[in-house]
Amino acid sequence: MSAKVMVVDDHPVVRDGVMMLLRSDPNLRIIGSVESGRAAIEQVSVWRPDIVLLDLRLPDMLAPEVISGLRQEYPAARIVVFTAHGDHQGVVAALEAGANGCLLKDVAGTDLVSAMRRVLRGERVVDPRILPDDGQRSDALARSGLTRREYEVLRLAAQGRTNPEIAEATGLTRNTVKTYLQSALHKLGARNRVEAIGKASEAGLL
Repeated sequence: MSAKVMVVDDHPVVRDGVMMLLRSDPNLRIIGSVESGRAAIEQVSVWRPDIVLLDLRLPDMLAPEVISGLRQEYPAARIVVFTAHGDHQGVVAALEAGANGCLLKDVAGTDLVSAMRRVLRGERVVDPRILPDDGQRSDALARSGLTRREYEVLRLAAQGRTNPEIAEATGLTRNTVKTYLQSALHKLGARNRVEAIGKASEAGLL
């Protein structure tokens, strides 16, 4: 049985290109395409795709918001973010929001088809040019004992963001941000955020 693919991209050239690339595999069938995050969220439970190919930058919404909306409406769909930019922060945010993979738009047709097959099998596929150290960072994260949320808060702190800014970026309350930071400090054996950032860098986390 062929897997149903939904394409979310505001560039007609990209949508047409993806459709041409995927035609080479009879097991991948494009059931529709939309140009905005809002339209994707509205259509996903109607079309019930097996996999959604989602542009990282849409005119109306950021990919992490779209992913959250898609997950609420139709949790069964696997989501692959498709981007023209090796935008590290955007990709990390999308993966943390629940994307199953991330590919660059210059990917060759055969690579796109094979990546989508792998995602359908339950693998997480990230183009190594975007996150070359994703595996190493995951290993370091596992060794540190930090949760994903603690790591996310610490990563934003390392960018010089204040607690209120971190709260806004993550959708957490300021108190929760403070709790996650204190927990991260404790696990890293650091007395303050500067020391925690230093220790996290040494451990290969940042």
